[in-house]
Amino acid sequence: MNRTLVLAALMAGLTTACSALNGQAGAPEWAARGAQGQVRVVPVQEVHWQALNPARGAASPRAATLWGDRLGTQATGFLARFAQGFSSPPHIHNVTYRAVVIDGYIHNDDPAAQPHWMGAGSFWTQPRGEVHITAASAAHNLALVEIDHGPYRVQPPTQAYDNGERAINVDAANVVWLPVAEEAGVARAYLWGRFEDGQVNGSFVRLPAGFQGHIEARGAVFHAVVIKGAVQHHAASVPRLLPGSYFGSDDVARHVITAASDQPSVLYIRSNGEYQVKHGQIPE
Repeated sequence: MNRTLVLAALMAGLTTACSALNGQAGAPEWAARGAQGQVRVVPVQEVHWQALNPARGAASPRAATLWGDRLGTQATGFLARFAQGFSSPPHIHNVTYRAVVIDGYIHNDDPAAQPHWMGAGSFWTQPRGEVHITAASAAHNLALVEIDHGPYRVQPPTQAYDNGERAINVDAANVVWLPVAEEAGVARAYLWGRFEDGQVNGSFVRLPAGFQGHIEARGAVFHAVVIKGAVQHHAASVPRLLPGSYFGSDDVARHVITAASDQPSVLYIRSNGEYQVKHGQIPE
């Protein structure tokens, strides 16, 4: 059974998400506190690659942790890199994961499904316990994978079960973009979760070429990964953060950035509170 390319699912809670994303009336708590969380920046060329599934030896995809620890118990985000022609055997995972294609073309579906190759900017979810395969077709294939808790394990299909969740595959062409009021060219796309204070959520932010400004992170969790284009983070020593690069903070913080590509740049953001994108002149 092929999975449905879910557009309607993204619309669920869209009104609530839009309201939160575009700000609420009244003075926000972060402005009053004015605190700065610890900022961490990881260029993709500095990540540490390991075998994603050591049991498969040299045939295993490679993984590089961006935050958390996929072998531990905390929420984790990591890059997964697949060789051209890679195709996994049917398997399940012990935890549900979400993923975003960063480079190449990836197919993730039921073992009998026809190939649907998802390109950069596509989003999918994989419920725990559900049998599936993962394949890659381009010369270079890279995805962001995140889990709410670990450890992340690969298990045989004989242990499959239905946990009640349903997988979604959203092609990049079907992502619903919403303009950010008063920020010309900036758009956001709601992906999952809720945007009330303290609720974990995921979204895309699209920045126009030439964007200068900042992202105000207002929760205790803020993780951002470059999906398309490139950005300069003014706390980093490298001039451009390429797709697969990471920046984040563990408290309210201001991430000063410049879009460093002649094409729009797309970020995936995991947060547990509001965040706001604002144009602004970069201080000298």
